[in-house]
Amino acid sequence: MSFPFITAQQAAECVKHGDNVGFSGFTAAGTPKCVAPAIAAKAKKEHEEGRPFKINVFTGASTNDFTDGELARANAVNFRTPYQSCKDTRAAINSHAIHYADAHLSQLAQTLRYGFFGKINVAIIEAADVNDKGEIVLGPGAGNVPTFAQMADKIIIELNEHIPASIHGLHDIYVPADPPCRREIPIYKPSDRIGSPVLKVDPAKIVGIVKTNDSDHVHGFAPIDETTMKIGDNVCRFLIGELHAGRIPKEFLPLQSGVGNIANAVLHGLESAKEIPAFDMYTEVIQDAVLDLMEKGKCRFGSTCSLTLSDETMQHFFDNIDFFRDKVLIRPGEISNNPEIIRRLGVISMNTALEADIFGNINSTHVVGTKMMNGIGGSGDFTRNAYISIFSCPSVTKEGKISNIVPMVSHLDHSEHSVSVVITDQGIADLRGKSPIQRAEAIIENCAHPAYRPLLRDYLKLAKGGHTPHTLHAAFAFHETFATTGNMQDTDFGKYC
Repeated sequence: MSFPFITAQQAAECVKHGDNVGFSGFTAAGTPKCVAPAIAAKAKKEHEEGRPFKINVFTGASTNDFTDGELARANAVNFRTPYQSCKDTRAAINSHAIHYADAHLSQLAQTLRYGFFGKINVAIIEAADVNDKGEIVLGPGAGNVPTFAQMADKIIIELNEHIPASIHGLHDIYVPADPPCRREIPIYKPSDRIGSPVLKVDPAKIVGIVKTNDSDHVHGFAPIDETTMKIGDNVCRFLIGELHAGRIPKEFLPLQSGVGNIANAVLHGLESAKEIPAFDMYTEVIQDAVLDLMEKGKCRFGSTCSLTLSDETMQHFFDNIDFFRDKVLIRPGEISNNPEIIRRLGVISMNTALEADIFGNINSTHVVGTKMMNGIGGSGDFTRNAYISIFSCPSVTKEGKISNIVPMVSHLDHSEHSVSVVITDQGIADLRGKSPIQRAEAIIENCAHPAYRPLLRDYLKLAKGGHTPHTLHAAFAFHETFATTGNMQDTDFGKYC
């Protein structure tokens, strides 16, 4: 190999104040492990010596503590997009120490190529292998790295010996042409291959290789509890009902599932739902439960952007990679989340809400309307183009002091026009073909917790007139009451009459 081996500290010297830096990976999988901490250390040193040092961070989605955590704690980030899940980054975003642009995951690569964010100065890429021709075998997360590498002036490779060379062949790297030359993306079933198993870069851009040997440090999900189990059961009950009604073909359709404890419970529910046939997934993330479904024959194939597996399950995947080889394909985010393909394949989307309002609008991102949690992620990519779009959440949180079904969402990510079904531990509200009043009645009676149904009915009675009736001065009464007393159940709509 002709590329020089360098230290993480030497790699960090390639990154300058104000640089746009693209990091490989997607939801921790495939994220670099050692160069970002070295950049953070450089930032601290520069700050101590009175010099400014901040970079603009572009990723596929969330990263890990090695990247977002270290950089945020070093006050080394000026701008961040498109998605994050690190508590230190979140705190910096909410205090305005980091400028954050929340974005649909399918769109960042193309908006970068369109020039909307300027150039990429440095791309930092985790790899399982690289040869003299600049052919890179990526790790378990593709993200936006093909575009970062295409645009970057300099490329730093983190060669991670923890990833076995046998991962070669699991990737499908494809970058669509930009308008006006773009053609259709020829994926007609989730297992179709259209690109290359390796990322091909200009060898002249590679300034050095940093050796690493570390896992992605992904933790397992919390055990399924009664609430998440009920949500999972209700999702399966809905899907079975659609099958029986003939609204889902008997062959079934590809599924997309978000990440988290609720999504994990839904996937486990599918395992025991005998009336649901074996299915494919066209999704952005494959998590632990999907491998279990594959081994039991329930999931035939998974097209994804990343294998976001707990360290234990990732090792199981590596140890049994020959079994999974014909069942998994890892694609860049603009392909895994591409609206054209989602619509063509008839993907059924299943995502999680922070809160839903009685008319079917969804808040996925902001706690009490102001504090960013993680970001919209890929939920919009799938929701707006799905065959059926499903949003799930617990009916209440914080021991019942917060209702996740509210009169009006405090922040809007997905409007009523994109949401087909809302599901909680209480039940199912099918919103298709319903007027606003009918949607409100369905959500209150089927999805709201019994403790909050009378209050929500009171609001609906108060909100008179108009196609979508609201009383604007009372629309956020739940949120205002929580801010005052700490319990939404204390809301009194009588004072708004």
